[in-house]
Amino acid sequence: MKEDILHLEPSVVWKYFKHICGIPHPSGKEKRLAEWIQSFAREHGLAFRTDEVGNTVVVKPATKGMKNRKTVVLQAHLDMVPQKNEGVPHDFETDPILPYAEEGWVKATNTTLGADNGIGVAAMLAILSSGDLMHGPIETLFTVEEETGLTGAFHLKPGFITGDLLINTDSEEEGHFLHRLCRRYQYQWKNKLYH
Repeated sequence: MKEDILHLEPSVVWKYFKHICGIPHPSGKEKRLAEWIQSFAREHGLAFRTDEVGNTVVVKPATKGMKNRKTVVLQAHLDMVPQKNEGVPHDFETDPILPYAEEGWVKATNTTLGADNGIGVAAMLAILSSGDLMHGPIETLFTVEEETGLTGAFHLKPGFITGDLLINTDSEEEGHFLHRLCRRYQYQWKNKLYH
């Protein structure tokens, strides 16, 4: 039986994921989603910056007593793979993705879901909107065109992110996460050896 994903927990993550599904964002067409994230940042009083290829960083200051902690960068990509079932009249540049929950799985109606990496984006937005987390400085990095060649990652310039640690939310192993030392990998990003 199909259910609305808003019944899932943590509800704030699924709320943001459903909103993301409503904004078309195939590779190369992430601008509307990036603009919505920038609007989200303004609404929450958070600073943000963008670069020439469309990457966006939203900054969340440390909570009281945590200012001297290392800055952590959370990273997700904004684009999704646009595939649909044969014969379905879905336009990925204008039509929303229609997610639902069924038997413990989140699926989409006749298209790819875009959970890669929409769920990472949603989790980062949940962290940015939270008022009850204790944390050091956070930078959330939203990159573009990952699915078609890591365009956003390859065009990152030194200084666009300032954190010491990076957690990529696009891992494929359940229960595992990856982190990188940002300064160590800036050279590799620039030289197209992004991990």
